[in-house]
Amino acid sequence: MAVLSIADFEDKCDSLYRLVIAAARRAGQISRPETRPLVPTRSRKSTVIALEEIMQGKVEIFAGPQDEDAFVE
Repeated sequence: MAVLSIADFEDKCDSLYRLVIAAARRAGQISRPETRPLVPTRSRKSTVIALEEIMQGKVEIFAGPQDEDAFVE
């Protein structure tokens, strides 16, 4: 399993909270049987796979006012 650190994600996201939300959403998608990981990985844990995808730039985190509106609805 890959050793992940918060420092690895400093240039990927503006806040740790946003990183956790994005990784949780992507992990939920990965948990579905029809969804495949975007990166080659040895991990079986969807949260680790999601973080690896974010770290390798396969999943981007966008921040903006439209994100907050969609979250409230």
